[in-house]
Amino acid sequence: MTLWQGEPLVLASKSAPRRALLEAAGIPLVIDPADIDERAAEAASPKEAATPEGAALLLARAKALETAKRNPGRIVLGADQTLALGSERFSKPKSIDAARAQLKKFSSKTHALHSGIALLRDRNVLFETVSSAHLTMHALSDAFLDAYLADAGDRVMQSVGAYQLESVGVNLFEKIAGDHFTILGMPLMPLLAYCRKAGMIVS
Repeated sequence: MTLWQGEPLVLASKSAPRRALLEAAGIPLVIDPADIDERAAEAASPKEAATPEGAALLLARAKALETAKRNPGRIVLGADQTLALGSERFSKPKSIDAARAQLKKFSSKTHALHSGIALLRDRNVLFETVSSAHLTMHALSDAFLDAYLADAGDRVMQSVGAYQLESVGVNLFEKIAGDHFTILGMPLMPLLAYCRKAGMIVS
């Protein structure tokens, strides 16, 4: 007998940290990443997309729906993360120079990460939630940024904040308030609680 009951969860994400978190928790996975036009999805639901928290949940649901079309009857997990500094939202930087400019904006300031997940079967939403964390960077000198970007390389273009907290990106921060799983893009505790309640995990 194992903790997880039933078929593997279909994960609509190619994120290595998300996959690692779920597998470490004993959840078997099938990886089937969604490929959606995020800006079009936001434009179709402007009211929900108006806040970073709403956008994270909207995009998680849209990704789960897209993958669910290819996996009828299966339980699909979509996830997305947004980042905001005050009222300004950020996307993944498209170059090292863009990452540097973004990090300079974050220097000595606190930004928010919002991680949304949506669990679906076909078009039916079984569970969804969004969780937030607040991260404060120390003052980033040009010399520090040169060294950090040399160490991190192209990885800075793989995340919305231009960092991976589980790697050298942890050196950017002075203070972190929030769930570590949320920062890595997966509100794991609420998900596990729902799975226990729904009988997918032994309770």
